[in-house]
Amino acid sequence: MGPAVYCLSALTSLACMILLLRAYTRTKSRILMWSGACFLGLAVNNVLLVVDLVLVPEVELQTARLLAAAVGLLVLAAALIWESV
Repeated sequence: MGPAVYCLSALTSLACMILLLRAYTRTKSRILMWSGACFLGLAVNNVLLVVDLVLVPEVELQTARLLAAAVGLLVLAAALIWESV
């Protein structure tokens, strides 16, 4: 059951990223671009989770996963601060 949830989480993050970036191309609202970039980081995190726990469980990828998620969230936090000024 776990691998299915991991894969669905990765697909959901990828779908959100694609939808946000498509909306950005139509409206040119920069917050959509930054949100899409955040979901790119979260999608990378989820793909690394699948690789780490399902495909290659003997390799430890926790640091890379946390780094991808942190970069994605920092991009969104910086964008929110930048856009509010």
